[in-house]
Amino acid sequence: MPNQPDSNNWPRWFDPRSRSLGTFGYILNRVTALGLTLYLMMHLVALGQLARGADAYDGFIALVKNPLFKLGELLVIAAGVIHGLNGIRIALNSFGIGVRRQKSTFITLMLIAVFIIVFFAFKMFSEG
Repeated sequence: MPNQPDSNNWPRWFDPRSRSLGTFGYILNRVTALGLTLYLMMHLVALGQLARGADAYDGFIALVKNPLFKLGELLVIAAGVIHGLNGIRIALNSFGIGVRRQKSTFITLMLIAVFIIVFFAFKMFSEG
């Protein structure tokens, strides 16, 4: 039965071996998009809670000063930077620009992303 999915093959989807760099770029773009969408929903819920008054606002401010919350903010920044730079690469490729240099473009943009994320991490965690 060729239309029946083989239940033993699903773990291969998670196997990173023999995957191209383009596949990782594709997966990275989708994962960061999902993360940013989840963040947007959580952000809207948090803003709705702030409409409850001054006590809710004070509680929110106390929450955002927590180092764990700062780590979450850093993850949002990382997702935004990675998604944005990878999106630029994809858009350029859609117009036929840099198609033959996709691998080097991806690596270069991800190195830039790492630099930006480290910069933000330093700024966020070095300030009180």
